[in-house]
Amino acid sequence: MMNTKILLVIGAAAFATVPATASAQSAGEPEVYVGASAGYHDLSIGGGVEDDGAIFGGIAGVDFPIGGDLSIGGEVNYHVGTGAIDSEYGAAARLAYSVNPNTKVYVRGGYQEVELDLEEIVGAPVPALLDDSDGDFIVGAGTEFGVGSSGLKLRLGVDTVSFDTTRATAGLLFSF
Repeated sequence: MMNTKILLVIGAAAFATVPATASAQSAGEPEVYVGASAGYHDLSIGGGVEDDGAIFGGIAGVDFPIGGDLSIGGEVNYHVGTGAIDSEYGAAARLAYSVNPNTKVYVRGGYQEVELDLEEIVGAPVPALLDDSDGDFIVGAGTEFGVGSSGLKLRLGVDTVSFDTTRATAGLLFSF
């Protein structure tokens, strides 16, 4: 079931970029990017439960110009975690606006799956067969700042999964 959801989200994100691909030929070249990311994810469980953790991982995506300073694209991410988070991964479509040649702001939406460390959360052993994953929609916004004309970018973002969690990340991207 979980893999079906992920495949549906990735397929939807890819399908959403198809019209942009056709217009990208006349509006400019697509921008492909890969990078490393680190941050903090607070699951907001409450009740004195340790429900947060640092996350470290990678992201990859592509933006297609759709005219003017706008682009549309999609990206995937994978992070390993500490504390309450074992790992997380997802896919999202994004809409970006180029403020200037070195600065881009974006909004994104998609699906994020979070693999939890239930023993860390409850502070006691848990049955091995207990489902320790949860996934839902992710929405967020961020900014990317270019470092000269090198293709390197500093990325800062804030997301929420199902409006229940807070996820802040910073990353270094290389675009080509």
